[in-house]
Amino acid sequence: MTEVTEALGLCATCNFASSCVYRQGREGPIEYCEMFAEIIEEHGDSPGGLIAILEEIQSKYGYLTPEALKMVAEKTKRALVDVYAVATFYRAFTLKPRGKHLVSCCLGTACHVRGGPAIAEEIQKQLGIQSGETTSDKEFTLETVNCLGACALGPIVVVDGHYFSKVKTTMVKDILQKARAGLDTVEIHTDQRIFPVEVCCPRCYHTLMDSRHLVDGLPAITINMALDGEYGWLRLSSLYGSFNIEAEFNVPPNKLVNFFCPHCHAELLGASNCPECRAKMVPMIVRGGGIVQICSRRGCKGHMLDLAGTITY
Repeated sequence: MTEVTEALGLCATCNFASSCVYRQGREGPIEYCEMFAEIIEEHGDSPGGLIAILEEIQSKYGYLTPEALKMVAEKTKRALVDVYAVATFYRAFTLKPRGKHLVSCCLGTACHVRGGPAIAEEIQKQLGIQSGETTSDKEFTLETVNCLGACALGPIVVVDGHYFSKVKTTMVKDILQKARAGLDTVEIHTDQRIFPVEVCCPRCYHTLMDSRHLVDGLPAITINMALDGEYGWLRLSSLYGSFNIEAEFNVPPNKLVNFFCPHCHAELLGASNCPECRAKMVPMIVRGGGIVQICSRRGCKGHMLDLAGTITY
């Protein structure tokens, strides 16, 4: 399998290139990506479809490559000049590669008078780059913006979608360290976003909770799995937001797994695609009402919780 550093074409900056099943056994550039095609097919005919397509492509590849824009124009039957017009009009889009982490420092009026320029200067000093530049290791991209919509909490710095309010220069180093460690990392015992759920099979409604085995100190969710002719059990944490699991056999990263109810043996396969990687979601009914869905791709952290019609990612 070609590593990210050796990948060409659309794969050069794709977040999934290092373990992508589509690259297995292939060398050289890939001009047509199956994951890319799924994005276009889903949004192509919807109102505002072009913007949705470009947003999702950028989230996967890090920026809008020339190859990507040409493919969008071809598959949506739009003029290439029109696709470029949208891509260059909205500030959220970029035609240049960005780093793994995007740091946005607000210099709007409210943030400016509260020390925004000093914050931006400290970030530049810490990273060794100016606004609009990317570090040589492709770890960080820095941008300054006019407003982030949280003027009362300024100075504001946003890193990978996470807001840091009332920032001081002494906080910059810690913010960057948190970004390197992973801002989506959670502490299951203290994070209020982590809470237990009890689930059952969406087909036979038999409970999937297993009090004989504990994961994260709570009864595990036990289901069966199949991969390449091998069958076994899988125990999931019943804490929503925890990704801790136990499995009867090892599943390599990025592999798509089939899941089955251990009672009625029906395959647990939903109609929704993962918001992160486009793989099929695995649905389970939540006791008390609602549905929880997890991604069927090993290593992907895409998940959704729908309680009374409100979906939480």
